[in-house]
Order: sequence, then C-alpha cells, then structure tokens
Amino acid sequence: MVFESMHMIDERIGEGFQDRLVSIIMPVYNDTIYVKEAILSILEQTYPKWELLLVDDGSTMDIYAAIKELLSEERIRFIRLPENQTVAGARNAGIAAAKGRYLAFLDSDDWWMPEKLEKQVRFMQENNMAMSFTSYRRVLANGQKVGRVLKAELVVDYSRLLKGNCIGCSTVMIDRQQCPDIKMPFMRHEDYITWLNLAKRNLLICGLAEDLVRYRVGNNSLSANKCKSLWWTWKVYRKSQGLSFFRSLLCLGYYIAHGIRKRC
Repeated sequence: MVFESMHMIDERIGEGFQDRLVSIIMPVYNDTIYVKEAILSILEQTYPKWELLLVDDGSTMDIYAAIKELLSEERIRFIRLPENQTVAGARNAGIAAAKGRYLAFLDSDDWWMPEKLEKQVRFMQENNMAMSFTSYRRVLANGQKVGRVLKAELVVDYSRLLKGNCIGCSTVMIDRQQCPDIKMPFMRHEDYITWLNLAKRNLLICGLAEDLVRYRVGNNSLSANKCKSLWWTWKVYRKSQGLSFFRSLLCLGYYIAHGIRKRC
C-alpha cells in the first residue's frame, strides 16, 4: 500500500502511461461498509494488471482504519484529500495520479463481476476504441437484485447521449492514448458531461453487452431525487453543452423517457 499526498500527485502529472495497466479510480466519502465489498471485487479480478487509486475525499470518518486490512495489497494506493472536493475533484485527483493506459471507474458502493476487467480490456484492444462501457444490474442497498439487466448499446455517439445517459460510470473504461486530457467538470452529472465531451470528438465509444457490474441504489442516493436530477440535466444541456432552449427541452423529454424505460 502506498500513501500519497496531493504534492506527490502533482509531481506525477505528465508522466507516460504503462501499456495494458488499468488504473481504477474509486472516490470514497464516509463509506466504511460498502467500500470493502467494492475493493474485494477488484481483488477478485481475473485480470492482474491493475492499480487502485482509492481517493478519500476529505471524509470525517477514518476510512484508512476501516479498510486497513485490505491495504497490504501493493497494487492499492490510498490518497487522502485534505478537504472534500466533491466526487469530480476526487476522481480528478485519482486520474492525475494514475499510471495506466486505461482508466476505469468504480464507485465505493458498487462492485464488479470477476471477469469485468479481463473482458473489457480485450474488447477495447480488439476494436481499438477510445471508451467502452458494459451492461449492469441495479441492486438495493442489501444487494438484492432489482429490475432487469440494463444492456449496453453497441455504439453511442453525441446525438444519442444527448437523449439520455445510457452509460453507468462504474462500467466505463477509457484509453488515455486516445483521450489524454480527460478531466471531470465540477458540475452535477459530471460523469454524463464527461461522456458527452468525449463523444463530441467523434471518438469510438462502444458497449460490451455483458452483465459485469452491480450498481447499488437507495432512497438516499443522488439519483433518487428526480426533481434535482432533472434540473441538473437541464443545466448540462444549457450551460455545459450550450444547447438552445428548444433543443434542450427536446433532449430533456428524451431524457425523461429514457429514465422511465431504464427503471421498468
């Protein structure tokens, strides 16, 4: 286990990537329960070339003490931010410290199936794609299955993404050779904005239609507050993407319809 400060992260920016290495970015804030399951799902991966950047986003709880027994694994690096920077800031700190050619994201309350990295790296390399994502299943806080598998679409572009975010953050893998300057914005729906900004470059973004991720939901999750989510999405269209009022309204209609289908 390697403990890093923000100064050490700053010094690492600009260094080259290690080919075939997957850098996993996991922000954590006051989660001492679910984070263990997330880390264990990484330790159980069949693909061995990974590093985990576990970013403590200024937690008031002692995250280090809660997971200390898991940090003996040398592929895990624990980064403590001095104050809360939101999930975008935590992910950006992890990205800045990452050594790998590939970036993957895993939220601390989600988990992966054992073959997730192996299958996705192969999928990326065989098709020379800039970004990929997988199918996933939503589960309750206790891990009980809910709903259906949300199947990854084969190919998505900017126009498709404007109609709704069909990409789960914990399913994503990005090739930094094709996307060297990736950074998440300090806005709500920061992951959605990031996918939109990449899609605007006409990069190849494809879905691997295999159920490889579990996404935990609950009444207190951000996505559970539908009114706020709609307002944040409106700002994505108007402020981040600079769409006209009427195009934003049309896209919001598609977004609502997509959200209803996703939860059926």
